[in-house]
Amino acid sequence: MSLLIKTHLKLAKTAIKENRTRSLLTCIGIAIGVASIVLILSLMGSISNLIRNEVNNIGGDLIVVRPNSTKDSITSVIEELTSSNSFQKSNLTISDVSAISKVENVAAVAPIAVSTNTISSEKNTFSSVSVLGTTDDFIAIEPFALKFGSFFKDESEGKTVVLGSTLSLALFNTINSTVGKTITIMGEKFMVIGVLEEIEKSINFDNVDFDNAIIMNINELNEVTGSTQIQQINIKAANTESLPQISADIESAIKDNKLGDENFSVAYGDKITHPASSLFAIISGMLTLVAGISLVVGGIGVMNIMLVSVAERTHEIGIRKAVGASGRNILMQFLFEALILSILGGLLGLMLGYVLAFFISIVTPFAPYISLGILALTFTTTLAIGIVFGIYPAIKAASKNPIDSLKHYR
Repeated sequence: MSLLIKTHLKLAKTAIKENRTRSLLTCIGIAIGVASIVLILSLMGSISNLIRNEVNNIGGDLIVVRPNSTKDSITSVIEELTSSNSFQKSNLTISDVSAISKVENVAAVAPIAVSTNTISSEKNTFSSVSVLGTTDDFIAIEPFALKFGSFFKDESEGKTVVLGSTLSLALFNTINSTVGKTITIMGEKFMVIGVLEEIEKSINFDNVDFDNAIIMNINELNEVTGSTQIQQINIKAANTESLPQISADIESAIKDNKLGDENFSVAYGDKITHPASSLFAIISGMLTLVAGISLVVGGIGVMNIMLVSVAERTHEIGIRKAVGASGRNILMQFLFEALILSILGGLLGLMLGYVLAFFISIVTPFAPYISLGILALTFTTTLAIGIVFGIYPAIKAASKNPIDSLKHYR
């Protein structure tokens, strides 16, 4: 049996060498599809690591409450990420925040209400700036640092705000001497009391660009805009070991406060990175579908080349059958050839995929992710392509009549 396999491999190797250019082009067709899948899987693995690290950076003690969407998941995720008014119909209220603060093992609670307004300083004016309303618990929950000044206190008097680093520079052309200056929001003047450090976060579960945002007390935001919609409530748990129980207690408290209304969700762990992680999953699924189509096209290329090879080697098939080769031997010969072409294409695609992943990692935070699962899937996929698209040409070769085949000349 081993001798027969060696013979098939030798014959396949000889056939591939005799048609190097054609074989190379066939391998490239397979390689493109495999490289696409490897690249997508590598990026998804990297994104999963980023999400896991993001959750770990905030201590793993964060619980998030969000309003539920009545739309399908894809529409909801895209709207949440692209529209500043995506939570216009949120049913979360300040009374919910108060109810949550009374739950056992809750250390801090901070609502997040975002409004888009025109902001001006003595030097510059900008429209569509994100103004975030929250409480002083926000800085205790979020792992943010202040570059200058301090964060506001709920009990403090006066209208005060904290600026993101990029917005501070845009408004005043400086960051160092921003504290103490005033900005105007909807005709109301506010004093800058702090500037955040630049936020270096690849995944943002708050859906707010804090570098270009203004943070203020939620009551002051309500006075300026006339109304606020709470898009999210962030909660810091006092006991990380009891997150499931604390989450259940929070859900129960909100239901009681809303008289049974369940149009909200409570999340912790990896789930808090929605909608960003959901968008990545949707995009990856679409790209995988495209990569799968290119892989099928590569497989059709293998079948086409093998059919040409069968036609060209009809006389050879007749000779082999005349000297005692069975149909099974002929079938295995051509199937081995298709498998070798597919495997070579898969190996080329694997290397190409990780080369592309490396170059992408230079300009993005997504480092190449290598795992045994990706390697196993690549090998399995290439084997499947070789068998599925090589079996028909192999069967056609095996079923040829030896007498008719001997009469055939190239």
